[in-house]
Amino acid sequence: MDLRSPFVVSLHDLPRSDGSFMPVRETFAAPPDLGIELMAVPTGSELDVDLNLTSVSEGVYIGGQVHFTVEGQCSRCLRDIHEERTQEVSDLAYYPQRRAELIAEGDEDAEEHPVIEDDHVDLEPVLRDAIVLNLPFQPLCSPTCQGLCAGCGERLEDLPEGHHHEAPTLHSDALDALEAQLRAQE
Repeated sequence: MDLRSPFVVSLHDLPRSDGSFMPVRETFAAPPDLGIELMAVPTGSELDVDLNLTSVSEGVYIGGQVHFTVEGQCSRCLRDIHEERTQEVSDLAYYPQRRAELIAEGDEDAEEHPVIEDDHVDLEPVLRDAIVLNLPFQPLCSPTCQGLCAGCGERLEDLPEGHHHEAPTLHSDALDALEAQLRAQE
């Protein structure tokens, strides 16, 4: 863990007694690659974080919300998308010894959670998981997006009702010869 990262928060002021909490109200610059192929949070844009870090027996529960902007492209019509979003954040950062115990007991899920190191927790992977895992793989500009016309490539919603194209006739000497050969075998 790089203690110079702005996402690393000191837990020095958070008592270890269960139920104690420490608010984290912060605006971070979005790290690179915070998204998926068709939709992402622009690098350097604001991640407005409103979290409570709560002491629990296993470590520190990280709960709250993150507000951010996503940009992308509609998977049906290729229109640009620019949206403000709020995502719930919920994760558990383990104390190192407890995480090691759980892993030794066969708890594979414990390996996926962050670990508290030297009384610090890195919020970047927690925020990354909360945001990226909830982005749609096929984003739409609207739920009723009709997509593009297969014939001309224009947006269907921009075209007049009844718009259509004549299907091209497919002729091929090789296909005609194969058809003649198959008919001769009948």
